Amino acid sequence: MEKRPNLALIAQLIESAEKSLRTAKQLLIDVSSGKEISQQAYERFAEKAQVLSMSEGGKVVEGVFDGQNMIGPEGKQYPVPANYASKSKLVEGDVLKLTIAEDGSFIYKQIGPVERKKVMGILLQDEKGDYRVIAEGKTYRVLLASITYFKAEAADEITVVVPEGIESQWAAVENVIKKAPNSDSEMSGGSGQSAASSPDSDGESDGIIRHTDNGYDEL
Repeated sequence: MEKRPNLALIAQLIESAEKSLRTAKQLLIDVSSGKEISQQAYERFAEKAQVLSMSEGGKVVEGVFDGQNMIGPEGKQYPVPANYASKSKLVEGDVLKLTIAEDGSFIYKQIGPVERKKVMGILLQDEKGDYRVIAEGKTYRVLLASITYFKAEAADEITVVVPEGIESQWAAVENVIKKAPNSDSEMSGGSGQSAASSPDSDGESDGIIRHTDNGYDEL
């Protein structure tokens, strides 16, 4: 007797194919408009940073985090250590204070967190090796430092933190749910040790990272 096809399996395969197609379309849109969005984001953060303070001599600078760097009042971009951004779960628009020590090391502190929200998505890796998260129909870039810490892989389900109410290109990794073979899903980083000196409930982090030639020392 001829077996009937497994309708549930067929439906699952169709749903998976449609999801992959939607993801591919979203990535195509993001790649096509990436440069324009980056310029718009820079201009928005630079405008916000203009009202922030900068000490005489430029030893203490306030600025706005753009996902990778801090934009100061004068429009300059100051590099933010990836492990500090990852540990503090910084998101675009957060206000930082940078103190430049006598030896040239950078000491960052988060002083003005923006409103944020958490969303869940799927982790992807593009042909260049960069990681992105597809969540709620949008694509977000994530720092490699976060992916490395959580030992995340493409196709893992991931929770990220993004600014509330504004378009953003970057997201901070909150948790990773890895599906182990032949077992229930397991969560990485949720109830255990965090990747960060975790932000308070309002998103503010008291962690300070000293950026030196020998690495990053948490104070």
